[in-house]
Amino acid sequence: MHGTPKGLVFALYYPIIAAIGVPANLAVIVIFCRGRCGLSRCITYYLVSMAVTDLLVIITAVILNRIVGIYFPFSFLSITPVCSLSFVLIYWIRDCSVWVTVVFTFDRFVAICCYKLKTKYCTEKTAAAVIGTVCGVSCFKNTFWYFIYEPLYTIMNITWFCKIKLIFYTSPAWAAFDWIHRISTPCLPFILILLLNALTVSHISMAIRTRRRLQICSNVGNQRDPEAESRRKSIVLLFCISGSLILLWLLFLITFLYVRIAKVSYFSGSNFSESNFILEESGFMLQLLSSCINPFIYAGTQRKFRDELRNGLKYQLNLIANPFKYCKS
Repeated sequence: MHGTPKGLVFALYYPIIAAIGVPANLAVIVIFCRGRCGLSRCITYYLVSMAVTDLLVIITAVILNRIVGIYFPFSFLSITPVCSLSFVLIYWIRDCSVWVTVVFTFDRFVAICCYKLKTKYCTEKTAAAVIGTVCGVSCFKNTFWYFIYEPLYTIMNITWFCKIKLIFYTSPAWAAFDWIHRISTPCLPFILILLLNALTVSHISMAIRTRRRLQICSNVGNQRDPEAESRRKSIVLLFCISGSLILLWLLFLITFLYVRIAKVSYFSGSNFSESNFILEESGFMLQLLSSCINPFIYAGTQRKFRDELRNGLKYQLNLIANPFKYCKS
């Protein structure tokens, strides 16, 4: 596989994603857990959970699945039962990552648009309960993926690799499961994110226009409005996080629609056409890239996050330059 240009792209792409995504998400977890970015504990719970799930996506889907599969194809992880379990973990953590973004979007919608509900819903306890519920439901739903795969090869009574069973494409029950799975992730999250963002932006825009009219009536039209600036920053952060998720998952959704409408199979083993393989694998590549994007969004939109990141990098550089100084202190 490495000898082809296509194989070379994969062999380079996934290690780069891992090299960027792992330290970036670890930095996000450390910075937000320190609580010095001026964010409420409720928001911090959601942002940290998004970083944790993104990190786990990179570990399970990128490192243990893609990188190990490319460079160590006959490792312990390629035995069929282990391979099937790894797919369950990948789908579970991936769904958690998407739905945590959805519940974060809903939390910001409540905080900005529903003042009466805000005091009861936007709390640490509620955030922890919602995140736990989302992860629990995702775990139950994706357990069924374990029974979809069968061995690709049997060598010396050991089953190797995973391929999707033929009945998955012919059985109405499995077809219904596939539709439910794709609708729940990513179709429904797309719809909810777009709807919540539209309502949030509409509310913020109306509030900003009202404040401007009040400022004009009070003859303070040219003064700086910290509240309006804060609301604009909220819009930018929401749009960047949810917009990147939708854009990077779009090809994955198109692949599913193509498979079900055109009645072709997903890529498995050596039984694939070039166009099907490129379409599906490109969707996976973009989808996995979404697990590396959020740290750069925080760095671009949050000043205090940039300051904490800069201080952390300075500390690491100083530690490397003067290790004995810090050991004494």
